[in-house]
Amino acid sequence: MDKILNMIGLAKKAGKVAVGSFLAEKAVRDGNAYLLVVSEDAAQNIKKKFTNSSAYYEIDYMEYGTKETLGHFTGYDNIAVVAVTDAGFAKAIEDKYTKLEEMKKAAENK
Repeated sequence: MDKILNMIGLAKKAGKVAVGSFLAEKAVRDGNAYLLVVSEDAAQNIKKKFTNSSAYYEIDYMEYGTKETLGHFTGYDNIAVVAVTDAGFAKAIEDKYTKLEEMKKAAENK
């Protein structure tokens, strides 16, 4: 099971995410976003737009999953962007992502 996507799904059920480019952008502008999750297969212009937004508004950013998997765990089809609007969920997702990256690096160094 993918713990990161499960956590995004839980945040969605709790009403703590803005799903899709339009709603994520609104959450960023309104100061409600704590984390932006952009799918790895999102279009380059989407990645650039949200990378710039995350830098400007000082919001954490990560690329994870595919549009299909983000959509599946948020209850939609092919979602490229999810903004997490709760600090607790954002921290939990980032912690799981950091652990995953550390495990990948440790596996590469073996």
